[in-house]
Amino acid sequence: ETGHTLGSNVNQHTNTNQNSSNAQFLAKVLLQSNTALLRTRKLLSNFGEEIEAQIKADKIKMALEKLKEAKVKKLVVKVLIKDGSSKTLMVDERQNVRDVLDNLFEKTHCDCNVDWSLYETNPDLNLERGFEDHENLVEPLSGWTRDSENKLHFDEREDKYEVFKNPQNYYLWKKDKQTLKDMRDKDKELLIEENFCGTSIKVPDLEGALYLREDGKKSWKQKLFLLRASGIYYAPKGKSKTSRDLVCFVQFDNVNVYYAKDLKSKYKAPTDYCFVLKHPQIQKDSQYIKYLCCDDPWTLNLWVTGIRIAKYGAAFYNNYKTAVKKTSSGSAWANRITSSTGSSPSPAPSPSLSGSPRPSLSKLLSFLHPVYFTNLLPPPISLSIFISILLLSSV
Repeated sequence: ETGHTLGSNVNQHTNTNQNSSNAQFLAKVLLQSNTALLRTRKLLSNFGEEIEAQIKADKIKMALEKLKEAKVKKLVVKVLIKDGSSKTLMVDERQNVRDVLDNLFEKTHCDCNVDWSLYETNPDLNLERGFEDHENLVEPLSGWTRDSENKLHFDEREDKYEVFKNPQNYYLWKKDKQTLKDMRDKDKELLIEENFCGTSIKVPDLEGALYLREDGKKSWKQKLFLLRASGIYYAPKGKSKTSRDLVCFVQFDNVNVYYAKDLKSKYKAPTDYCFVLKHPQIQKDSQYIKYLCCDDPWTLNLWVTGIRIAKYGAAFYNNYKTAVKKTSSGSAWANRITSSTGSSPSPAPSPSLSGSPRPSLSKLLSFLHPVYFTNLLPPPISLSIFISILLLSSV
């Protein structure tokens, strides 16, 4: 009995030790679990804070973008087309004239040749000017007065990039016209490369007698004018054409060149071939407008184009290259459509149920991509069931 009692006590003691060990183990596990849970909660809390901070940052960014968009100056403009129709466009200050031209190409479905231009007309001053492709359109249009009768036109103008088609007419203008007309294309390319592809743009060395309208009068006085990269100069009476004797007539920084019309009747100009230099913000007659008159249209074109080269430099040539690239891509696309339309056979009539044999299953499934098509099927129908249906229908 004594031995039985001792054994029982030993067992009880062992059980007690095991229970104590189990309790300690469970306590340790619970402690680790609580620690892990606390860490997880902390990570989730930090993650949640990061997500909240990111959402807040995104909202702030979106609000700033909307605020920036609201500050962008926008104009609704009516563009007159040469066929008598018109298009209404929304333009903003981030767009240049090239962007607006591309928009009009899409709307009018016209060819994209380089001669297409946007130009303004000012009936009050009898002026018109073609916008350069790199110009911001909103800026000059914002200078129009509220009661202005100015109009915006979309039309083809051969003079826009004529200098790059026949550069000899502007850089070799002193030669006889037959020699200029007979110049080879290769020589034209060399002439463009020489004057437009160097470290700086070379301005045509123009000089000649032009008529200048005297300030506030209808009288015109003839002077010898010379074109330079910085502006137009003239030689005072009795002085030579050397640089030290030349007087600056106008610089191109703050003026644009315009074609003038009907000045012969309005201001008694010697001829009808006139151009004007003025600040774009001047919309009414002013003493700050410079009126010049040429003897013939050839001379008029020489001076207007020469001034554009001097004023815009490399940007003028880059505009032309962009226009050529646009024309080439448009022609390639049109040819691709034409060739595909012309070479494609006429569609065959649909086979009747009892006539031609059904297409093979491989042809039916040749256009299917399993992942893509499974996403198109309703949830209850799997791809295998659908293929089984096709198998049954093709038997």
